[in-house]
Amino acid sequence: MASNNSGSNKLVVPGARQALEQLKFEAAQSLGVQIPADGYYGNVATRDAGSLGGYITKKLVQIAEQQLSGTQR
Repeated sequence: MASNNSGSNKLVVPGARQALEQLKFEAAQSLGVQIPADGYYGNVATRDAGSLGGYITKKLVQIAEQQLSGTQR
């Protein structure tokens, strides 16, 4: 899966990009959204892109809450 990240966001943790790409893939699989082979999301429906973003945000919040509470699943 290619990444077409032309934004100015910089990752602070080395290796985080691969973890985020994996999370994006899992989200798309779970929601039934087709991931573009070329990594360009410009042709993905707005509803699908919003669903992916919401799912990823929810998962990241869950991970952070687990780390803060000291529990792991």
